[in-house]
Amino acid sequence: MKTQKISEAVVRRLPIYLRYLNELSMKNVSTVSSQDLGQKLDLNPAQIRKDLAYFGEFGKKGIGYDISYLIEKIRQILKLDRHIQVALVGAGNLGRALCNYNTYLRNDMKIVALFDAMPEKAGEMINNLIVQPMSEMKTVLSQLGVRIGIITVPANEAQNVANQFVDCGIEAILNFAPVIIKVPPEVRVHYADFTTELQSLAYYLD
Repeated sequence: MKTQKISEAVVRRLPIYLRYLNELSMKNVSTVSSQDLGQKLDLNPAQIRKDLAYFGEFGKKGIGYDISYLIEKIRQILKLDRHIQVALVGAGNLGRALCNYNTYLRNDMKIVALFDAMPEKAGEMINNLIVQPMSEMKTVLSQLGVRIGIITVPANEAQNVANQFVDCGIEAILNFAPVIIKVPPEVRVHYADFTTELQSLAYYLD
């Protein structure tokens, strides 16, 4: 891999490439060109080639990319060649939906622990995950080696959950709460805010 800093935009496109490559692999397609990838994903083929070139030379001129090899390399780049344990805090409607989606995730990245601050939810089973009290979080996350946390709590509780995640050694957080959270520089935060996404879509309406 080249030593220059990789932009967030490039990293965010890699899972998109991986998803389509997996689709092709399931159809027993063995090779694909950047032109084909660009046409399917509505991206500039030159951009695709540039994105992949940051990490190495994976394609062959006149042939394209070997799909199984490229899948393997992208999984390595995204660190999906290892088991990544994920914890979720907030067993409300959204948290339940994400836990149920767990079934469709690959074994390399799974939600393995579920927590909620409401005592009456403790012990409830959601798709083979037992809702556990927040008081147990530090011990459980340490035992399971969890490195990523998901927040699906109300906005006024999100910062407190983020603080507890940081205290537990979580390295990355996906925040669904509609609020900006503050964490140390070494902790990465991504936001999934339905409201802002819908509002930005409204701009493009006639």
